[in-house]
Amino acid sequence: MRASTLFFGALALLPILVVGQLSGHVGPLTSTSSKASKTCNVLNYGAKADKTTDIGPPLASAWAACQTGGTVVIPAGDYAMSTWVTLKNGKAVALQLDGVIYRTGSAGGNMIMIRDTQDFEMHSSTGKGAVQGNGYQIHAQGSRSGARNLRLYKVTDFSVHDLALVDAPAFHFSMDTCTNGEVYNMAIRGGDWGGLDGIDVWSTNMWIHDVMVTNKDECVTVKSPAKNILIENIYCNWSGGCALGSLGANTAISNIVYKNVYTWSSNQMMMIKSNGGSGYVEDVVFENFIGHGNAYSLDVDQYWSSMSAVDGSGVKLTNLTFKNWKGTESNGASRGPIKVVCADDAPCTDITISDFAMWTESGSKQWYSCRSAYGTGFCLKKGTGSSYAATTSTQSAAPTGYSAASMSADLKTAFGTTISIPIPTLPASYYPGAAPHSKVAGS
Repeated sequence: MRASTLFFGALALLPILVVGQLSGHVGPLTSTSSKASKTCNVLNYGAKADKTTDIGPPLASAWAACQTGGTVVIPAGDYAMSTWVTLKNGKAVALQLDGVIYRTGSAGGNMIMIRDTQDFEMHSSTGKGAVQGNGYQIHAQGSRSGARNLRLYKVTDFSVHDLALVDAPAFHFSMDTCTNGEVYNMAIRGGDWGGLDGIDVWSTNMWIHDVMVTNKDECVTVKSPAKNILIENIYCNWSGGCALGSLGANTAISNIVYKNVYTWSSNQMMMIKSNGGSGYVEDVVFENFIGHGNAYSLDVDQYWSSMSAVDGSGVKLTNLTFKNWKGTESNGASRGPIKVVCADDAPCTDITISDFAMWTESGSKQWYSCRSAYGTGFCLKKGTGSSYAATTSTQSAAPTGYSAASMSADLKTAFGTTISIPIPTLPASYYPGAAPHSKVAGS
């Protein structure tokens, strides 16, 4: 991982919008090489790469030996995990996962949890490290009650990169109350079922980039509270799609940028979802979105029927920009590419939709619909005001410039929930025509 000075050098090369989104340094404070001056190899603490011996206790022991400075090494090989680990109170410590950890235990919770740790890095030096959750063994029984693959809680100045997280029984990767983090060069692959989230983040000053997600729920989703988060070069490859939410009481989300998001055969390209609630979402940009074969494209739904109503007049959405969206939706006559349904008691204001060109793959018409939404572009009403009933316009001709590139790795079918899901190779690109910000390990 790059030290902070290298990060700020990289910032100089990024667009002004990107620089402004982060509030300061992200990533570890010390370099990978400095942490490697002391290593704690799990094989020296009782681990065996035999896919049978539980790596949980050896991993906990190796962490204890290196947690105040050093690198915990899990070498190449196949390891079983039947008891989960909570690795905490670390400082200037790395977890180098070059092998594959296979879930063999049945408990809920988190297979690997990192908490209350500063200056941390979790990575694979080869790009082949993975956590295989074997969720299909649980999902085939009709249950999603198993463990998350990875959770970070109150971790500061950290990075997670060059890893695959596969077939979690529940969520794949959650970051809760973290700060100054960077997540990149990741592949997440889960079952074709709701509730198997890819990345969920409610944190501050985070850079999440060059990530591919396959599942049927959250791709990369921001939850509350969150601020100063930059999310770019995201590949939702047969997924649920990206989202803000679900949003409830006392929502506090601000200064978020989603940029360069490619979505294929997913539920939506972007959804903001709530039903009642309170608080705010403000100063958010959704730029350079490409989609193909998705059910919804831009979907703001503050009466989302899949969520039980929450007390409150609605979350206030202010200063949201949707810019440069291209591609095709599955069926624009049944699910139009623009749906902005805001809370009647808290109308959306200062919404901008510009350079937006999507067209239907089925049929020859599509619709745009807005309710209690103010701003500029398409069906939005200008200025500010009170609530208004949904207004819908129908388009019968393809807009100019809707054609957009696709990705060669677009999946032809989902992985299902009843058979083992293969561990993916990290892709060479996560958005059409864009190289990863950092070289993929092992490439």
